[in-house]
Amino acid sequence: MTDAALDPLFVERCIEALLFAAAEPLSDVDLAKRLPEGADVRAAIAGLMARYEGRGIELACVAGRWRFQTAHDLSFLMTEEREEPRRLSKAAQETLAIVAYHQPVTRAEIEAVRGVQASRGTLDVLLELGLIRMRGRRRTPGRPVTFGTTDAFLEHYGLAHLSDLPGIAEMKAAGLLEMNLPPGFTVPDPLGLRIEEEDVLDLEEGEAPEFAQDFLGEPEKADS
Repeated sequence: MTDAALDPLFVERCIEALLFAAAEPLSDVDLAKRLPEGADVRAAIAGLMARYEGRGIELACVAGRWRFQTAHDLSFLMTEEREEPRRLSKAAQETLAIVAYHQPVTRAEIEAVRGVQASRGTLDVLLELGLIRMRGRRRTPGRPVTFGTTDAFLEHYGLAHLSDLPGIAEMKAAGLLEMNLPPGFTVPDPLGLRIEEEDVLDLEEGEAPEFAQDFLGEPEKADS
C-alpha cells in the first residue's frame, strides 16, 4: 500500500466520488469496502463536512449513512422541479407516529393507543411507501406481527437516528402539545425497543449499494 493511497486528501476525494455516484446513502462500512485498506473513513468524512459547510450542497448523515443533499436554505430552488409528494392521511400520520415511538408495536397496540380500529389500508400505505416494515412476531398468544420504522423513514424526515425524534419539550415548542398536560403524561422513548419480546422475521439481506454507471464504462469506439 503506497502512502499516496492513504493520503487524507486522496481518501476524501474517493469518498466524495463514491457518494456522488451512489444511488443511495452509504455507511462507513460501505465506504471502507471500496477504499484502500487502512484508510481513515471518519477523518475523511469530517474533512468533507468542513469543506462543504456553507456550500450549495452539504454532507448529511441520515439513518447512520452519508449522502450529499441540497442545503436546507436553498430548498426553495427545487420547488418547481420536484413532484408533489404523496400526502398521508391523518390516520396514516397518527399510525406512523405511534409506530415510531412505540416500536416494535402490533396492530392491536396501535388500535389501543389511537382508540379506534386500525384500517388495514392505512398500514398497507405506510408499508408501500417504505416508511414502516414488519419487524417480527411478538412472543404472545397468536404470535401477532410487530411493526417498526425503516431507514427510509429517517431519510424522509431528515433524522440521523431514532433518538432525534422530538421529545415533549420540542413538541410543546412547536405547538403540537397543549401546555397544560394531564399529570403523568409522558412521550414514549423511541429507543426503548422491546427486542427481547419478539422473534425477528426471516427477511432477505439488503442488497449492496448501487452506483450510477453511465460514465464508468469504456468509451465507445468511433465508427471506421
